[in-house]
Amino acid sequence: MISRFAPSTTGEAHPGTLLAALLVWLDARARGGRAILRLEDLDVARVRAAWSAQLVEACAWLGLAWDEVVVQSDRRAAHEAALDALAAAGRLYPCVCSRAARAGGRRAPDGSWAYDNTCRARPLPAGGWRAVDDALRVRLDSDRIALVDEGGLDLSQTPARELGDPIVRRRDHVIAYQLAVVVDDRDAQVTDVVRGRDIAPSTATQVMLQRLLGFPTPRYRHHFLLLEPPRDGAAAASPPAEPASPPTKLAKLHGSIPFSQLRARHDGPALCGILAHAAGLLDAPRPCRPDELVATFAWSRVPTTDRVARWTGAGLVITDDAA
Repeated sequence: MISRFAPSTTGEAHPGTLLAALLVWLDARARGGRAILRLEDLDVARVRAAWSAQLVEACAWLGLAWDEVVVQSDRRAAHEAALDALAAAGRLYPCVCSRAARAGGRRAPDGSWAYDNTCRARPLPAGGWRAVDDALRVRLDSDRIALVDEGGLDLSQTPARELGDPIVRRRDHVIAYQLAVVVDDRDAQVTDVVRGRDIAPSTATQVMLQRLLGFPTPRYRHHFLLLEPPRDGAAAASPPAEPASPPTKLAKLHGSIPFSQLRARHDGPALCGILAHAAGLLDAPRPCRPDELVATFAWSRVPTTDRVARWTGAGLVITDDAA
């Protein structure tokens, strides 16, 4: 059994980041498996080396020791080999469509605007995909992916229709998430993917890419999220041209309760106890180390409903409702 925690390095770690890390690590250790930390640092416009270093530090501070650390930007050759394979199979095509062009169309399961596969008829130039300056998409089959994750969450989709053909290399030549995660999981021989349920709508597309590339499909499990508290009196805004990720989810890009703030108020065992209590693994918050939780860890104890994280005079408080 091999699992991985794969955070993006686009901001400071926050309580949701560390909760996800803890759950991945506990699941692997409780089952006698390996746990890998993969730093997803491909988004050159947003990542910083300092945030990568901080994620490693934050995990160690919490008490998590990884069997391996992988830096995603070091894996360009493997990602390009996958693009070569998709091009050889006649699956790649250039796409000139912008996000703004999709606005007002069909909603995808992840809340974004679905892509209508508008550019499918565009061929690659004589120089192949490397000669393309536009985004690259992969033409999916129209098959329905029937899939239920380990927690019983139905992930079934027809991704070619419900989300549309995915971008696999962006206009700025950055390898896109959907392809990178599939290639990196295969090369690390990942058998189990544990992640927040905000990523669940992407799973069927990733399974389709695995099939196109001849890769095995790991087992999936999607856990609850930590949310920001509602903002009192916040007026409803007009719908944006491009819908964003769920606005209440803690996010590094929003600076949600950053690690520097957490560390200034709590030590590692105290925060571990707060997170473990929120995950149903302790009856009350108390200082503990992750290895103390391994023997009694079970997914049946972990709640399926999201929790709300608040910063108070006492530090981090996590509750099971928005009250």
